[in-house]
Amino acid sequence: MPHIIVKLWPGRSEEQKIALAEKINRAMQEVMLIEEDNISIAFEEVPKDKWMEAVYKPDILAKEKQLYKRPGY
Repeated sequence: MPHIIVKLWPGRSEEQKIALAEKINRAMQEVMLIEEDNISIAFEEVPKDKWMEAVYKPDILAKEKQLYKRPGY
């Protein structure tokens, strides 16, 4: 615990994904006091033309009460 899934448009480099995963990992350890061995992070690339159906509607609109940071679109 936890398993974190980052959904984003394709086009980021492996280096960018690795850097972000490292920062998320550090933040989880520092803020939530979770040991590194208990954290897993995955990236799910969703094409821009599929974003509304695959992410926005099911993960943002349908789970609005769970959001801590809302998108500006």
